[in-house]
Amino acid sequence: MAKSEALMIPNHKAAKLSELDMMIVNSVPPGGNWKNIPLDVPSKRIEQIRESYAQGKGSRSTYYGRLLPDMPAYTINTYFNRPGNGCHIHYEQNRVLSQREAARLQSFPDDFIFCGGQTAVNTQIGNAVPPFLAFLIAKEIEKAIGNTGYYVDLFSGAGGLGLGFKWAGWTPLLANDIEEKYLQTYSKNVHEEVICGSISDDEKFSKIILKLSEFKKVYSDKQLWILGGPPCQGFSTAGNARTMDDPRNSLFMHYKSLLDEIKPNGFIFENVAGLLNMEKGKVFERVKEELSSTMKTMNGWVLNSEHYAIPQRRKRVILVGSNDPLFSIEPPEKLTEQKDSWVSVKQALSDLPPLQHGEDGIGKYYIHQPENDYQLFMRGLITASEYYNKNVKPSF
Repeated sequence: MAKSEALMIPNHKAAKLSELDMMIVNSVPPGGNWKNIPLDVPSKRIEQIRESYAQGKGSRSTYYGRLLPDMPAYTINTYFNRPGNGCHIHYEQNRVLSQREAARLQSFPDDFIFCGGQTAVNTQIGNAVPPFLAFLIAKEIEKAIGNTGYYVDLFSGAGGLGLGFKWAGWTPLLANDIEEKYLQTYSKNVHEEVICGSISDDEKFSKIILKLSEFKKVYSDKQLWILGGPPCQGFSTAGNARTMDDPRNSLFMHYKSLLDEIKPNGFIFENVAGLLNMEKGKVFERVKEELSSTMKTMNGWVLNSEHYAIPQRRKRVILVGSNDPLFSIEPPEKLTEQKDSWVSVKQALSDLPPLQHGEDGIGKYYIHQPENDYQLFMRGLITASEYYNKNVKPSF
């Protein structure tokens, strides 16, 4: 490919590894994990993992894992720069995933630029909702209400939800997060109007309420939806702790208060799949109970990213609330439910230039033309709707 045809690839940086980590990485084959590491490798952590495994405390099967080229990745977390915190070793190269590779596995396109230092960028990527999954959810809401609408993105992070809704033709109004670097990313890629600070801060809360109230006065006929999921760690059901007085629930209660005051047409609440198992499911029931008072209908799903043409095995809990008692919605149709149709790690990443550990590939070029639809999508050569239509059926 001529250099004139190539674009700079932002955030294609691989973390620098220690001598010990490189010894470990070199010993793990594709699909392998800590069990493949020789016994004479001097790592106390691996010794602890072996002892825990021998005691029957779990297999830790993804620890020090190397990706398989012909399978989707495991869940991309915020520690993909470390070989020991999941399955993050490149399927072919002796290093962990670069930030751009992790972003691709989350369905962020290559022109989406993350702002901040290594930790901030890793956290933004690992915590995000895959934008293509958000796109599919937005299209289902459009089917249900007969049109697109406007949205506010709370707890926005880098903007996975917001980007997906924007791809689907929705109009962003405002984003809010407590981290300035995350909002720099959001304003660079999704929408410029952002408010930095916690919604538990009265001044920030009032500022958001004022903005949305003004919008509703001018555009009373437009749909307004709230995106984002507050943390739910404080929903303990042990003894008398099952109370909304727990300080950890402050963000959740301010989120609920915002819904009560603004009375949007609906909301999308998202959280990690682990929410379903907290306190044997009682925490999730409590969340639904609290939110049901703000909306007339509510639908809940658990969506697996690998079923939606995303090269990652990642589960997300989604709640869709609406103030319309007749609102009816189905989860997005599975696009790649069968294993042989999953988008693989190699399909997602093979056109990116190789790196050494610790290398920044900012000056490198794609090593070949796109070889599949996912690479076309990631390189901005087809839209989200075109990616959907090319892989499934004409619809959107």
